[in-house]
Order: sequence, then structure tokens, then C-alpha cells
Amino acid sequence: MSRDIRLRVATLDDAQAWGAMRRELWPDEDAVDTLESLREALQRGGGAVAFLAEDDSGAPIGFAEATIRRDYVNGTDTSPVGFLEGWYVVPALRGRGVGRALIAAVEDWTRAEGCTELASDALIENADSHQAHARCGFEETERVVCFRKVLTT
Repeated sequence: MSRDIRLRVATLDDAQAWGAMRRELWPDEDAVDTLESLREALQRGGGAVAFLAEDDSGAPIGFAEATIRRDYVNGTDTSPVGFLEGWYVVPALRGRGVGRALIAAVEDWTRAEGCTELASDALIENADSHQAHARCGFEETERVVCFRKVLTT
């Protein structure tokens, strides 16, 4: 990567930049960029963290959010498990090590929380995310199609 990157734990002071990147990652979700949703991301029960990647000028270029999940997590053998809730790198800098650096920070945090596994998921049609996960050492464990039926009263 041509630029130096710095990683640090995100705070609510990062709301504008972090929220904008969350909106890019989850464009169909309501209010992912509000202070309330960012506060929730940092306060999820049982442990949560958000890392922010910045270039050498201090500009935000990516983030990763992770939690500790104590319920069953598909494809894992242990509990609790670290879970990568969200992972984003600005498109112009993808493939240059920013994502890997963010995953490494999440891995270190997950180990420090006493976990031996880190899990994640991606939409079934998101092949770019599948490839990025594989490049960072994740292995695909299963595919799931979810269903629902609206019940009338």
C-alpha cells in the first residue's frame, strides 16, 4: 500500500466519517449513520468494538465492527465467538491491505476477549465479500437461505 494506515478504536467523535462509511456498506438499512445507531454499535451486550482505519493525512478509509456473541453462531464450534458485524474499505483503496489490517485488529481484540474463533457472514450474492474474507483467512462453512411467512390473524 502506498500510504501508511493507522488503526484506532472508533468513538462517537467519529460519527460523521464512520456513519458515512456505514451508509455505504448498508445503503438499504435505515438510520445506520445516526448517533443512536453508532452508540448501539459500541454498546452491544457482551462486548463490542469498532476500529477505524485512517490514511497518513488522518482521512478515514475504512472500519470494522465486531462483537462477542454468546449464542450459537452458524459454522462455529465454540462459544463465545468473535463476530465481524461490519467491514468496509473505501473502494479506491481496496486490495491494498487496509481490510487485512482491520481484520488483524479484530482478531487481536477477539483473542483478548478469550475467543478462539472469529466468524462473519455476507449476503449470498456478494462474491466480492466472499473473496475478501477468503483472502483474510476465513473459510466458508455453510450457506443459508432464509424464509418467512406472514401470518394473518
